[in-house]
Amino acid sequence: MKFLCDVHIPLKLVKLLQESGFTAMHVNQLPDKWCTPDTEICRFADAENFIVVTKDADFRNSFFVRKSPQKLIKINLGNISNKKLLNIFSENVKVFKGLQHLSSFMIEIDNKDMKLTKLD
Repeated sequence: MKFLCDVHIPLKLVKLLQESGFTAMHVNQLPDKWCTPDTEICRFADAENFIVVTKDADFRNSFFVRKSPQKLIKINLGNISNKKLLNIFSENVKVFKGLQHLSSFMIEIDNKDMKLTKLD
């Protein structure tokens, strides 16, 4: 599985995902870095089979309206600490691995739970 972390996602999450055996990169590794338009992030993620990890509601809207990005993890936790965010991802590695067979999904993470929406 491959993850593309959006601009407001800490680089520490990229490192954690890599240490967990995933391919992971940050939007700042794309040619236009933090200035990369959302549509280009979606195009790249879909073409390269990345899961977009973001706090940006625009990606959620695009998932439903344009079906892009095809794979999305939307974090609805506001300004939580990096430590708490890393813990959430560490605790759910098996959940993420279980989704690799799906061609299109969104996971929304909030303070209470994770909600999976499939478009398969």
